[in-house]
Amino acid sequence: MSNKTVFYTVGRVLVLEAILLILPLGVSLIYGDGGYTAFGVSILIALASGGIISLLCRKRKSSLSIRDGFAVVSLSWISLSLVGALPFVISGEIPSFVDAFFETVSGFTTTGASILTDVEAMSKSMLFWRSFTHWVGGMGVLVFLLAIMPSSGSSHMNIMRAESPGPSVGKLVPKVRQTAK
Repeated sequence: MSNKTVFYTVGRVLVLEAILLILPLGVSLIYGDGGYTAFGVSILIALASGGIISLLCRKRKSSLSIRDGFAVVSLSWISLSLVGALPFVISGEIPSFVDAFFETVSGFTTTGASILTDVEAMSKSMLFWRSFTHWVGGMGVLVFLLAIMPSSGSSHMNIMRAESPGPSVGKLVPKVRQTAK
């Protein structure tokens, strides 16, 4: 198992999440609802942790095995959800980290479950982030990553196999990156 390649990919996922957090930061600035601090801190945490992991585990020219693909998927989902819960907790809109983590996992997995009784009571930026996690999750977080990640041999197919439901994964076009796009 090439641990460096697995952690490098997870670091890239965290950097991608930092980029995604810029949109709700913009919404917070437009509406002036005070969520910009929560999103700013979350972006810094995601960039710092993702950047450090990526730098320490620089990518070598090795491809990911199926086992590595499952490790990437598992660690990516956990890290995405942990960082995705931060804006809710930092802003105080969902003070319990466990509840915020549940809400974020629910969004990224598009299950539709919620701990919130009055969703409309949230600030516009937090409501946007909650909705955005559902949109990104519905699109497929790791498939989105595959579309923007540079090619590394058979690595893409093994990540897609680990992420996709069902017994087999078929390609629509010869390259997995094109299929993801």
